[in-house]
Amino acid sequence: MKISIPFYVKLSFILIILIAITFVVYIAQAIIIPLLMAVLFAILLNPVVVFFKTRLKFPHVIASMTAVIIFVILILGIFTFISFQISNMTNDFDKIQENIQIHFRNMQHYVKQNFNISNREQQEYIQSATKDTMQKGKEILGTTLLSFTDTLLNLTLIPIYIFLLLLYRNHFMLFFIKIFKSENHMQVHEIINQIKISVKSYIIGLILEMIAVAVLTGVGFMIIGVQYAILLGIITGILNLIPYVGILFAGLLSIVASLSGSPDLSIIFGVIMVNVIVQLIDNNIFMPMIVNSKVQINALVSIVGIIIGGTLIGISGMFLAIPVIAILKVIFDRIEPLEPWGYLFGDDIPKTYQWHKINLPHFDFGDDEQT
Repeated sequence: MKISIPFYVKLSFILIILIAITFVVYIAQAIIIPLLMAVLFAILLNPVVVFFKTRLKFPHVIASMTAVIIFVILILGIFTFISFQISNMTNDFDKIQENIQIHFRNMQHYVKQNFNISNREQQEYIQSATKDTMQKGKEILGTTLLSFTDTLLNLTLIPIYIFLLLLYRNHFMLFFIKIFKSENHMQVHEIINQIKISVKSYIIGLILEMIAVAVLTGVGFMIIGVQYAILLGIITGILNLIPYVGILFAGLLSIVASLSGSPDLSIIFGVIMVNVIVQLIDNNIFMPMIVNSKVQINALVSIVGIIIGGTLIGISGMFLAIPVIAILKVIFDRIEPLEPWGYLFGDDIPKTYQWHKINLPHFDFGDDEQT
């Protein structure tokens, strides 16, 4: 006899499950976040392991270890280059500070001339506004040091997790298959394979987008004559991986770094224009063609997921939000009772159209003619 459960009971169960999952993720984020990061990178590195095993005939352990070592060396190489360039930039700190003082004095003079507020009164306003911030300085410093310590711990754990996930890849796949009944084994295997394809495609798309943004920003800064243009381009590309917050921080850093050469306001306006143009190109061309085409998730769900991830976990949660939603969508699409949720997450609007054999982003949001 089939029991019919009222809709409000189902909705209550769903809400309880969501609250429980949110609570567990928030409490155990120190464990979950490094593990999720490792899963994403393990999926990305799996083809490298297969290459070492099939082409170079490496044993599975050696192939997994070699892939992780190459990954770590690549990441360390990028951050070593950035750290050396930043150390060179610190040599110009006095020049940057001097140029900032010039702009600050000019701004004070403008306020004095137009609003009849003396320099002394302006200083009092600034001191009053920053008083509470200075009192909280110790708390902010302690929080920053704690966050830095957690980051170092995660950077140590993630490569270990990646190696173990690659090493026991087949073991974990068989585990997930054995959980379900034999008649569902093919469906589970299909879901796992589709998750790997979606996540790998999304991460590759992000990497391509990062390179494109870094190149365009670096070239733009070189054209307008900004010092450390290549460094600032690379930093902008990396920070662009963090939705919303990253590009704002990169823009502020670029403006400050531009003051190492000249106090001329035209350089600052040039930096702002380069960042705006690159972001317009990124949001309207790179994102639809390179990243969004890899995961069929609509913009509203993406934004809500990023906000929830940032609220619960911080920057790591914002970065992981889209891959996690993509994984959930793959699961929902292949389980009949959850198909409506998969459709809700999806995006049936065409991402691109062809114009003279060139793929361009599609922006037709008109009503469908279907009834």
